[in-house]
Amino acid sequence: MPSIELHAAHRDDHDTLESLMQFYLYDFSEWLPLKLAEHGYFPLGPTLEYWRHPATRAFLIRADDELAGFISVDGNTHRKGAEHNLGYLFVCRRWRGRGVAQFVVSDLLSRVPGQWQIFHIDANRPAQRFWAGAIPALSGGAFTCEQRVIDGYPCTVYGFQSPASTA
Repeated sequence: MPSIELHAAHRDDHDTLESLMQFYLYDFSEWLPLKLAEHGYFPLGPTLEYWRHPATRAFLIRADDELAGFISVDGNTHRKGAEHNLGYLFVCRRWRGRGVAQFVVSDLLSRVPGQWQIFHIDANRPAQRFWAGAIPALSGGAFTCEQRVIDGYPCTVYGFQSPASTA
């Protein structure tokens, strides 16, 4: 497994986050009808207001000292009692399947304790497989799972406490 680090993003990392968001949206265009703008970029979903919101915390992922993606937590919850939502998770293709996503999610959960919500759109089969395997380990087996329509798309929504109870 590569050497993996999670670094809190700062204001001067906004351009980096926006650049990485283009790759995230490119990947997502396989499952959602996202269209390129005439200038060749995807219109950005999260705005500067999203990144600057007090509940939003973004982190840059580094693998073997290379920029490898980003992850964010925000307060955009869809589950009663949830305090934190995993807003975005993007790992560059070069680093997928090498334990990077599992490591950074685990690291993030240890940094931000509380009631969590993590969801994925059901059309995203790789995310479906990843979260179905990761959530039981991340939650110590104590989690809820429900189907819900979010922004017009069928989604699977997981809920759990972090850190996981050891009782």
